[in-house]
This record gives sequence, C-alpha cells and structure tokens, in this order.
Amino acid sequence: MCTLEKTGTNIFILTLTGADEHRLNPTLIDSILSALRQAKSQATKGSVLITTSRGKFFSNGFDLAWAQAASSKPKATERLHHMVELLKPVVAELISLPMPTIAAVNGHAAAAGLILALSHDYIHMKRDRGVLYMSEVDIGLTFPDYFTALFRAKVGSPSVLRDVLLRGAKVKGDEAARRGVVEAAHDNEERLSEATMRLGEQLASRKWLGEIYKEIRKSLYPELCGVLGLDHAIIAKL
Repeated sequence: MCTLEKTGTNIFILTLTGADEHRLNPTLIDSILSALRQAKSQATKGSVLITTSRGKFFSNGFDLAWAQAASSKPKATERLHHMVELLKPVVAELISLPMPTIAAVNGHAAAAGLILALSHDYIHMKRDRGVLYMSEVDIGLTFPDYFTALFRAKVGSPSVLRDVLLRGAKVKGDEAARRGVVEAAHDNEERLSEATMRLGEQLASRKWLGEIYKEIRKSLYPELCGVLGLDHAIIAKL
C-alpha cells in the first residue's frame, strides 16, 4: 500500500509503505493510482509531488509470485497481462499530473519499479545500494509498448538503452547520474531526502500553473503520449 501526505510548502509526499519489495500487484497499483488522483484533485498553484518508499527497495517490479500463484500457466500469463494494463494508467497519470514530480529512489528500482521511477520528471537515488535494473531480458519477457516509449522519451543515449534493455545491466547510483539517467546520487537516505525536499521546495516556489506545466510536459513526449492515449491541449494564460 501507499500513503499520501501534504506538507506546509505545498509538496505531496507519496510513500510506498512497509519494508518489503513493494511489488506492483493490483492492490498496490490501485493504491498508487488513487493517491495520484487525490493529489491531482487537491493540487494548487505551485504543487509538487515526491514519490519515495520505505525499506530496501523502491520497487522490485511486478508481483510475479502473485501471477505464478494462479491455477494454470495461461491464468498466470493472464494475471501478468492484467498488471501490465493496470500500470499503464499510473504512468499516464504521472505524465499528465499538473505539477512537477520527483522520484526519491532509496533502494532497488527494477523492471516495472524502474518504469514507475522514470515516469517522474526528476529522479534522485542512493549510491550505496540503489540499483536500476530491467530484468525482462534475463527472465524471458518482452516489453509492453508504453515501457519502450517511456525509455525512448526519458533516456537519450542509445548506449544506455542498449545496456539497460538488451544487456540487463544493473546500474548503480554514480553511473546512473554520470550517464544522465538520474539527476544525482546521494550517500545515504538522509541526504537523498534532503536533496529531493530541497528540489521540491525550489520547484514549488516558482508557483507554476499546473495545467500549463502538464501540457508542456506532454508536448515533450509525443510518442509516449500517443501510446498512453493522452491528448495535448494548447493553453494561453496571459
């Protein structure tokens, strides 16, 4: 599950709770989507969202154990496809959220967990135990269309795309920052939290109109928005 809190500086903190791997099953995905929609409904001028988690993992991807617990292999595959479809609106909600978004990756972000992180505008992570990893090539799964569209939208380096998607490279904090996948890597959880909160306060202080911010964001990623079914609106507030 997750919680959503709002600070006095207009920053929403979405926290994946518990000390487990934060595997993305229907229950957790629904909880995240509900929290994002709540933040959107309460957004005002200058709102910001920070997503973080408790424990060793940011998110270790889809709950494959839940899928494999089905009564047959076809039903297990059906469960996996169901989770893929459920996560798509979460990505769409983040891409169209009327506020800047920051992922504070305090542990491993693997597969769908990395997709969740990449759906934010900014990513900060820990250098000591944070790892970014797309496991699909290793475990025998192809990528949904919105996964690859998100990677193409957010990762500009062909060599990074190759290494992460085709080699299953496990990218630690310093390398992720050096290769432009994340903004910065931090020594410990306290410094990560301080850095993301500082960035959140800086962004909130700009008092941007959320509807303008979200439309500019969507205009940056036309292919991704097409896959997600997001329209782009032209707005002028003069």
